[in-house]
Amino acid sequence: MADIALPIRLGFLRHLRAEPTSYVMRYRGGTLVAQGAGLAFWFRPINSAVVEIPVDDRELPFLFHSRSADYQRVTVQGAISFRVVDPARLAERIDFSVDLLEGRWSSEPLEQVGGLLMQLAQQFVIDQLAARELRAILAEGVAPIRARIARGLEEEPALAQLGLRVVAVRVADVAPTAEVEKALQQPAREHIQSQADEATFARRATAVENERAIAENELANRIALARREEELVSQQGANERRRAEADAEARMVEAEANDERKRLEAQRRAETIDIVEQAQLRAERERAEIQKAMPADVLLALALKDLAGQLGNIDHLTITPDLIGPLLARAAAGTAQDN
Repeated sequence: MADIALPIRLGFLRHLRAEPTSYVMRYRGGTLVAQGAGLAFWFRPINSAVVEIPVDDRELPFLFHSRSADYQRVTVQGAISFRVVDPARLAERIDFSVDLLEGRWSSEPLEQVGGLLMQLAQQFVIDQLAARELRAILAEGVAPIRARIARGLEEEPALAQLGLRVVAVRVADVAPTAEVEKALQQPAREHIQSQADEATFARRATAVENERAIAENELANRIALARREEELVSQQGANERRRAEADAEARMVEAEANDERKRLEAQRRAETIDIVEQAQLRAERERAEIQKAMPADVLLALALKDLAGQLGNIDHLTITPDLIGPLLARAAAGTAQDN
């Protein structure tokens, strides 16, 4: 809005300064004396009138309720951007005069412009939705509605007469009532749930198939392991058999070696015994020949000597005349011969 100030102590003078986005028209005594964007001037309120029209882009949100061809309530939400392209023409149709004491509009001109645009846009929305069923409206989305509003406002002669131009039309949402939307969503929700169930069943079937494959793999591994164990047991048995055969052969060789060693020892022992016995026989033979040449009394004495050596201690000895008589006779005869 315009900024009106009183810089000096004069009650009959005012100063107005407008923004660059505001188009100002100054009247003095009912005559237009100055107009333009962003004006600044001194004036006397008693014979002056000022009109200020915004020429920047304005945003006008809307929320329309309409019915479709199948009598369903539909809500359309969006916004319209517009601007003033001919301020003088708009000032002729709508009051944009400014209160020269406060710098504000005397009425609500932007509300009148907004109301006009809203009514026109709502009419185009109703025409668009009334010819379509709800499912078709929702399936087509916001693009047809946005195009219908933009085309209708562009072709509307009332806007050109007011000096207005629509810059852009945006439609954010087209929605039915909550109950109808829930009912419409139910089949899709059921379909999605059915697909989810199918996916779950497929996942479970895949899991079961994978578990079966895993079980088969485990069984195959167990069978292969059992075969390996059987081969291992067979190999171990063969190794034990070879080891036993080798041990038996080794023991047989050792036994044969022991037998050969014992045979050689027995043979050596037998040869040694033969040699000893032959030596003893020769000694006995020689002794016998010697004893054969000896006298009987000498043999008797030797026999007594051997007997005495073998008897040990003798406590009582009995000597008869028959035993020593011949010995004494032989001894006397021997002495006589020596003499």
